[in-house]
Amino acid sequence: MVKRRRAFEQGHHRKYLVVIDEVPEVEAALYFTASRIGHTGGHIVLLYVIQPPEFHQWMGVQRAHVDEQTIKARALFRLHRRKLNLAGFEQITTEEVIREGEKAAAIVKLIEEDEDIAILVLGASTDPKGPGPLVSSLATGKLAGTFPIPIVIVPGNLTVDDLKAMA
Repeated sequence: MVKRRRAFEQGHHRKYLVVIDEVPEVEAALYFTASRIGHTGGHIVLLYVIQPPEFHQWMGVQRAHVDEQTIKARALFRLHRRKLNLAGFEQITTEEVIREGEKAAAIVKLIEEDEDIAILVLGASTDPKGPGPLVSSLATGKLAGTFPIPIVIVPGNLTVDDLKAMA
């Protein structure tokens, strides 16, 4: 059973979840979310998921992989915070979360844990091969009909000005 969202109850506030990685469409999702929050209020939760390596490794090598990915996540958080500030979104509050595991499962688990997360915002790839693996697995895959919160898919080709006008 899906936990009830509590974003509008006393002592709570609505959070938008944006998954951060190195694909360019993340910016569209981030700018749309910031614009939307500017109109309606809320906070952004930036999630970076450290995915397990392709092959089984020794524990020391695995720990080094996690440490390296954690440093990368923090650098991406700083980069995207600077981009938000440069685009005029200095007032938007962000929360940074780093998780380990398979991306879709980590997203669902975070949503289950944080009852204030009310909307997941994903950027769709402009690649002719499709919208990207995350959009495909969450919005059109087996979870689509049972996902615990609404998913907003933002076209990756929109400019900051386009996104500000739409949100």
